[in-house]
Amino acid sequence: MSDISQLEDRLGYRFNDVSLIRKAITHSSYIKEHNRSGQSNERLEFLGDAFFDAIIGEELYRLFPDKEEGFLSRTRAALVCEKSLAEEALRLDLGSYILLGNGEEHNGGRKRESILADTLEAVIGAVYLDGGFEAVKELVLRLFAKTIEDARHGKFVIVDYKTALQEKLQNNGAARIRYVLLKESGPDHNKTFQVQLEVNGRPAARGTGKSKKQAEQNAAKAMLEREKL
Repeated sequence: MSDISQLEDRLGYRFNDVSLIRKAITHSSYIKEHNRSGQSNERLEFLGDAFFDAIIGEELYRLFPDKEEGFLSRTRAALVCEKSLAEEALRLDLGSYILLGNGEEHNGGRKRESILADTLEAVIGAVYLDGGFEAVKELVLRLFAKTIEDARHGKFVIVDYKTALQEKLQNNGAARIRYVLLKESGPDHNKTFQVQLEVNGRPAARGTGKSKKQAEQNAAKAMLEREKL
């Protein structure tokens, strides 16, 4: 693993509490294989996901004063998706710093999109806890400046099946949409997730993927294609 100070250089942020960034790059497979008593980065990932979503949402609200809610939702979903996070993590070479178990290491975990995206979210959570909201907002807007600029100029196609499905169903009346995790299978380094999409409490479609987010997108895509919505 590379030196933490190198990662701080890449991020453009110095931690007051270095234990936070160390936790942010600690994958659950490392904790399990090394019988460590500490926590993996999963809680920080949860926190980072929430702040990342809010910061991007606020920025889009500011950049597009005349756009409707549907456009803002689709654009935000495209910017905060797993692929967007993973691409930025690759640019930062974040994979070189992640603490992984041997199984995940030998199966390409450092380049796995879901792990890279989750780790970057954990880093965002760590920066919030270390420096507060203004620090994490500055970090996010700086790291994703090009992506946001591309969105502002319409340079990429937004493919967000979950938002598209929600809009189409709600155009036909109120709809309660929920994604339920049915099962996860496989070893830690190569898990597969299966989710069930429920509409108004009834099963509507299923999707699988290498992350829960991907499985949810695939379930929404399956329903859109089946119902020709």
